[in-house]
Amino acid sequence: MTASRISIRQGLTALSPALLFLLLYVAVSLVIGDFYVMPITVALLAASAWGIVIDRTGGTLHQRIEYFSHSAGHSNILYMVWIFVMAGAFASLAKGIGAIDATVELTLSLFPSHLILPAIFMAACFISLAIGTSVGTIVAIVPLVVELATEGGGNIALFVATALGGAFFGDNLSFISDTTIAATRTQGCDMSDKFRANLRMVLPAAVVSVLIYFFLGRDIDLTITGRGSNPWMVLPYLFVIVSALSGLNVLLVLTLGIASAMFLGIFLGNVTAMDCCRLMGEGISGMGELIVITMLAAGMLGIVKHLGGIDFLLQRMTSNVTGKRGAQASIAVLVSLVNLCTANNTVAILSVGSISKSISTRYGISPRRTASILDTCSCFVQSLIPYGAQTLLATGLAKISPAAPWPYLYYPWALAVAVVLAILLPSPQKKRSKS
Repeated sequence: MTASRISIRQGLTALSPALLFLLLYVAVSLVIGDFYVMPITVALLAASAWGIVIDRTGGTLHQRIEYFSHSAGHSNILYMVWIFVMAGAFASLAKGIGAIDATVELTLSLFPSHLILPAIFMAACFISLAIGTSVGTIVAIVPLVVELATEGGGNIALFVATALGGAFFGDNLSFISDTTIAATRTQGCDMSDKFRANLRMVLPAAVVSVLIYFFLGRDIDLTITGRGSNPWMVLPYLFVIVSALSGLNVLLVLTLGIASAMFLGIFLGNVTAMDCCRLMGEGISGMGELIVITMLAAGMLGIVKHLGGIDFLLQRMTSNVTGKRGAQASIAVLVSLVNLCTANNTVAILSVGSISKSISTRYGISPRRTASILDTCSCFVQSLIPYGAQTLLATGLAKISPAAPWPYLYYPWALAVAVVLAILLPSPQKKRSKS
């Protein structure tokens, strides 16, 4: 590594903004037993301010704030902001014209109440596998899930967590997922090889999750009184799902969804053009806190990286690797910790990809195995952190705390156990010639 050795003191100082955030938000909330007491915005604001204070490499206070703002306003972050804005507008408009009500009635006519949770999970798995993005899956399915829970008296956090788990199933496995592309390219293996290795990890976790949701669903009784919704109002929602499955960009999917919802709403006489504008405005306004959280987190994590926090983790986690299992464990922990500090699973894979390849080559770990570990660990960590874009989007649409789904994320937790077992148990593959 070309970077100079970072001392423990420097490394912990660099990581301190992220640690402060976790202490203020996660630790305090766990001690109190309520994730609604400590606002995530306040915890992030305090951590961001601390990061600016300790940044001794940025010059004047104005320059340090400028660096924070540059990280917060990165093009990737602004792209997510656009998705949040469009998703808020579509969700509010679809609800206002009756599209979600009609879709809820259709869903309950197709699935009995006790099968709703497994149906949500498997639908999210299928959509995410087809389109390769957890964000697109959340945009397509969460508004319906929230309405099902709200109107039927279900647990909103449980329903959202079910959709989140399924969304990350496909994000991890799909051939067109950015995490799959990043993992296979950094390790130099075929996507089909990585898929087969990956499937052995995720399939048991998915089966266990379906069984859990089946048993939890036995006590669910969604009672939604028929409102005589116009069945044609299902079309905007179905249009979003179908266009997402066709592989269109998420922003284009949402644009087409908004246009179709406006056309049907006005054409069928339910709303006027100004009603549509008002509904979209309300939806966009409802995303305000979510956008603030996203930008504060990006700025704070940008400072962590700038101060050397990521380099410190890379150096420390690779200094004492011993044995094949230890090497796999170090790769798993490394990508997980970097994901915690970047809140982006693709960035985490790219950050540790080259050093993971060096470790796997040194200890004889196949490229497909390493790619599978990188992708799987980054995905389950991304789904568990309350400041990840996917969780923020889903909980923003549901108007619940970002930590509310956490106790119900059965699939990510099952996936974590599957990774540990895959590392500890003997690998099914025997030595082949070098690859």
